[in-house]
Amino acid sequence: MGIADLISSLTEEQLMEWLEQYRSYGPLPGIMLTFLKSFVPPLPTLLIVGVNALVYGLWFGFLYSWIGMVAGCLLTFFLVSRISSHRLLMRWTNKPKIRKGMLWVRRNAFSYVFVLSLFPVGPFVAVNIAAALAGMRFRSFALAVTAGKAIMIFTVSYIGYDLTRYADNPLLLVYIVLFIVVSLIVIRKLEAKFARESDKPAAEDR
Repeated sequence: MGIADLISSLTEEQLMEWLEQYRSYGPLPGIMLTFLKSFVPPLPTLLIVGVNALVYGLWFGFLYSWIGMVAGCLLTFFLVSRISSHRLLMRWTNKPKIRKGMLWVRRNAFSYVFVLSLFPVGPFVAVNIAAALAGMRFRSFALAVTAGKAIMIFTVSYIGYDLTRYADNPLLLVYIVLFIVVSLIVIRKLEAKFARESDKPAAEDR
């Protein structure tokens, strides 16, 4: 059995047993699990985040998952940004199809990262790499990924913390949807604010 098969076969009981076994290390096991998600795509996000909430409690579980996942995304982005000028990467990104894709990512960078960060499943590693290769600013990437992951992780933690509650009363999910919508509106306002600030130097130079 390969590593990918081993990871994909992880169960809730196995993860909970592992976290309980290393509970003496405090939040580190919970943080490390979500941190590794940025480098090991097969790790099951829903399972890890849900188990963190069960083992550490809703708020601490959310916090540890958020810290680990955001740290992994930021590190991936930073590392790829540092080597983005390497001739092999430059040759790859200069291919017509890739260049066209990078242009689209560059134009929609913030929305691209933020929206895809809202989903608990998806090509997280590819999103981080594409944003870095497209030349997205670190501050914009950090804002998009921290906000998007916060919403996604809190939602998964909140649901995973007490699944029976939502099975008994599905209408409670409406509050989660409203939370996501309000968060999206707030983040879009922040994005617009950062965009205006970024344009100021260019306007002053004229």
